[in-house]
Amino acid sequence: MKKIIALLLVFTVFFAFAACGKNGDDTTTTKNSETVKPSQSQTTTGKNSDESENGYSKIPDTMSTEDGKYEIAFVTDIGQLLDKSFNQGTWEGVKKYAYDNEKSYKYYQPANGNQATDTDRFNAMRAAATAGARVVICAGYLQEEALKRAATEFPEVKFIFIDGQVIKDGEGEEEKALSNVAAVDYNEEQSGYLAGYAAVMEGYTRLGFTGGGGGNNPSCNRFAYGYAQGIEQAAEKLDKEVELTLSWEYGSAFSPSAELQTMLGGWYAKGTEVIFCCGGPMCQSAFAAASANDGAVIGCDVDQSSESDTVITSAMKGLQKSVELMLDKVYKDKWDEIGGKQTTLGAKQGAVGLPEDSWSMKNFTVESYNKLFTAMKDGEIKVDRDYSKLKQESFEKLKLVIV
Repeated sequence: MKKIIALLLVFTVFFAFAACGKNGDDTTTTKNSETVKPSQSQTTTGKNSDESENGYSKIPDTMSTEDGKYEIAFVTDIGQLLDKSFNQGTWEGVKKYAYDNEKSYKYYQPANGNQATDTDRFNAMRAAATAGARVVICAGYLQEEALKRAATEFPEVKFIFIDGQVIKDGEGEEEKALSNVAAVDYNEEQSGYLAGYAAVMEGYTRLGFTGGGGGNNPSCNRFAYGYAQGIEQAAEKLDKEVELTLSWEYGSAFSPSAELQTMLGGWYAKGTEVIFCCGGPMCQSAFAAASANDGAVIGCDVDQSSESDTVITSAMKGLQKSVELMLDKVYKDKWDEIGGKQTTLGAKQGAVGLPEDSWSMKNFTVESYNKLFTAMKDGEIKVDRDYSKLKQESFEKLKLVIV
């Protein structure tokens, strides 16, 4: 995945102010007196070798340590670790931080895949804590109940909840936020807005949206609502009527499926020109449907242009960078700035946006996009975050069809 250098610079500067060889199997790094060695089944990358912009992707996903302990742990959301989306974007941040700071790391996937229960998730977190984790990164809103249990049982471990909300314990006046959990979410509605606005300015008038979580995933819902708002604003600017078909069907498990591909293929066949697919591995179904029907796709979470020629842009959020910055708080003893608190990242911090490096649109230019983004960052463009309004929203130029 390609990163947006300008956005990352803004992101890094914000947090700075907020805080005042060759590949080979025998490559090792040293952390204090502990030897950390990548798994012998993997290749590794030394700091002087070819490091990719997408977060040192050549760092192995599996490593070994002499004592079997791992200091930084990642518990995945549903789906595969290397899903070219949410899990992978988060994991890249974990690996990069661990690599740069010579920390041992390991990922844990809850048992039973997409059918994982809260117990499965808790067991993964417990395995991480008992294997020596000082900090555990948990991805996805579905982790909340398991994370509450794990944070209570392992108070000495710090947990970073990506795409989650502050976790509280107790009842009534006794309810309080768990101080060893730092919650991070994003202004996905802003990123969705940028994608919708860009698509209409590019010339598309019949658009689609398919999302994961069955309509219960706050992140996907914010993407959808922002997308609709961006479409409406661009349509008003151009004084043209546009149509958006939106569905949560076949997305409850965030998995690609023949049913989803057939549905999206039907949309394209009936005239839909571009579909925003928000749901990790689900995007594979969108890519296939678009390829078969000469359609276009808007990717999600990370720059997905390398995954399919059908991708015209991606509505991104700074998963990798935010993980690195939150881990930096841990290791610089600044946990009190984030522990028990909600950190929301958006345009102001450079944490959302479209990928300029892989720009393929011709009518809507990078220059026009930069002006739009700057206006959003400066607060001139405000995007409503309350996605519960989506079904009640009355648009003037947008015909919204929810199926």
